[in-house]
Amino acid sequence: MRRQRRWNGRQPPVVSFKLKLPRQSRVLRIVEDDLSGPEIAALLSAHVQTMRDISPVDSVHTLNLDALRSPQITLWTAWQESELLACGALKALDEHCGEIKSMSTASAHRGRGYASEILHHIIGVARARQYRALYLETGSSPEFEPAHALYRKAGFTYCGPFADYKDDPFSRFMVLPL
Repeated sequence: MRRQRRWNGRQPPVVSFKLKLPRQSRVLRIVEDDLSGPEIAALLSAHVQTMRDISPVDSVHTLNLDALRSPQITLWTAWQESELLACGALKALDEHCGEIKSMSTASAHRGRGYASEILHHIIGVARARQYRALYLETGSSPEFEPAHALYRKAGFTYCGPFADYKDDPFSRFMVLPL
């Protein structure tokens, strides 16, 4: 006999994961974000500022809050209870390909696997949309090595510039065939 879940009259979360955290286990919720909350505004503002601090101005390709409201972009956030942990977005390049944008983890929560959870969620959505490939652009300086490792672990490989990007020594381009 199959066991039925009870949600106490509430709708179940869109996505939830149990992650083992130091001294506790909590549910991670990944939700599509409407970009209206102060938490996501603060995280994205810090992300844009960090990118500007570590990359030359002509090599910064991060999107601000208004640009992320484009109809071609969907952004998800990862939460534990009421605390925002990380975010990531998927931009439709065309009907066959997408680009990962605005991957960021709150500084207090880096190194705990939240970026990986967001990334795998985005990959799943791209597969559901029947994309053939996912692309991304990230920085090339040593500060970006954790991001490179995350993307390589997920199966991304280095490629040349795509979409409107130009070859840039401060950028690394990656692709994941789906």
